[in-house]
Amino acid sequence: MKFYKDHYDVIVIGGALAGLSAALMLADKGKDVLVLERHNLPGGIASSFVRGGIEIEAALHEMMSIGEKDNRLKVGKFFDDMGVDIDWLKVPEAYHASLPGIEKTMHPGLETFAREVDEEVPGTYDKVLSLLKLCDTVFNSVNELSIHPMSKAKMLIKHEAFVKTAGYSTKEVLDTFDLPQKALDLLAPYWIYVGSGFSELPFTIFAVLMADYIGYGSYIPHKFSHEMSLKMAERAEAMGVQIEYRQQVDKILVKDGRVYGVKTARGDEIHADYVISSAYPNKVYTSMIEPKSAVPAGAIKMVNGRRLSLTAFSVIMILDKPAEELGIKDYSVFRGETMDTDKLYAELKGLGPYHYLTCICHNLANPDATPAGTCSYSITTLPRVDGWKTVKAEDYDKVRREVAKQMIDYMSAYLGVNLLDHILEIVIETPMTVNRYTNAWNGCIYGYAHTMEDHIVARLQTAEAESFIKGLEFSGAHQISGDGMGPAVTNGRKAAKNVLDAMAKEAKGK
Repeated sequence: MKFYKDHYDVIVIGGALAGLSAALMLADKGKDVLVLERHNLPGGIASSFVRGGIEIEAALHEMMSIGEKDNRLKVGKFFDDMGVDIDWLKVPEAYHASLPGIEKTMHPGLETFAREVDEEVPGTYDKVLSLLKLCDTVFNSVNELSIHPMSKAKMLIKHEAFVKTAGYSTKEVLDTFDLPQKALDLLAPYWIYVGSGFSELPFTIFAVLMADYIGYGSYIPHKFSHEMSLKMAERAEAMGVQIEYRQQVDKILVKDGRVYGVKTARGDEIHADYVISSAYPNKVYTSMIEPKSAVPAGAIKMVNGRRLSLTAFSVIMILDKPAEELGIKDYSVFRGETMDTDKLYAELKGLGPYHYLTCICHNLANPDATPAGTCSYSITTLPRVDGWKTVKAEDYDKVRREVAKQMIDYMSAYLGVNLLDHILEIVIETPMTVNRYTNAWNGCIYGYAHTMEDHIVARLQTAEAESFIKGLEFSGAHQISGDGMGPAVTNGRKAAKNVLDAMAKEAKGK
């Protein structure tokens, strides 16, 4: 019996959230799908690992676009529609901001958040609420336009706020609200999740982030992010998707400008009408297309013209006491010495010390996260790939330990507890860890940087022109919706929709 079929409708390269989302959507429409995953488990960084007999979340801080059970947002609704039953836990707050002159826990809900800013900066309620409502309007427009594209004239009529703000940076729009700096500081902490300073970050991206997280809150799976990936894989297989692990795709086969299959590292040649790749276009167009002569010049131009966004450096610890005994009071803490986002972004180019960190204690949203009497505590920064590309192999251990200790010392001083005295287990995740485990280009988990020249609006307009090889689609953080686990699901669905649309068009033309 042959291991693979003679032919598939679609081959999906990568069994992380984007690839699995694409597979689910295609299978739901009756398509014959093969998923090839290089690891022995699905999920990519949506994973967990075990140290000292304790299961530990590998990466997820919080999921966006989930929503309450009776009022799902797009990602939560997709899981429900696909029959992927996940036990979602709501994160109790938006974040705690620990900034110069500010120690404030903020909660989701547009009016709640505006009221809490007003408590710190009296007289700002109306302006902050107006800003958040603008973000919500833009968020709703983006959701609709990503599914139902329309002409610029129609957009102006139906999505006026989106059109009017699309060409401006976050800083330019925020400046029009004339808010005191302290209020702006309370609105800024999430900036690191999109990885550009406010003078360069398109307001559209800021609006989507704020409306989703602040307007509707965030969630985590009860059984860590691996609950998502495992249940997605199980459901996909139940729907007829063939998933094969430990199968690395080395080549995407192209003939006469169209894909016709892939070749694996073990030499299998598998044929399909369409291929969806989770690998970055940088890798695909420079080393995976066979023959190499089939790579259009425009594809190389495109990847060279895009700037990589952020990678990750995390120190994940299991501590020997409950959170409250260690002074840990909030699920999510953003701590920094300034909220000058442009300055902080510039700092992320190097190897530290980093002065803007995000800390997560999963036990404060999920009491079952660790055994009784212990807690999970992670300290994370999201550096750019630039500095970490310079680290030599012989210096790697020294550098990662130095950076980890700086981050631990920084948060120990904040908590008033020497965290080093309470560590049962510790794992240091670096950009190299990310690169080795996910094969992400240069360890970049956040796709291409959102800038005024290259962001969701521009990408929607250039998507068709950037479809360089017929039958080849991309999914993952490097696609239109950008970075994060929620957007990865959206990107996978978008890739599947593109394939389904192309299939329908070809069937109509026959």
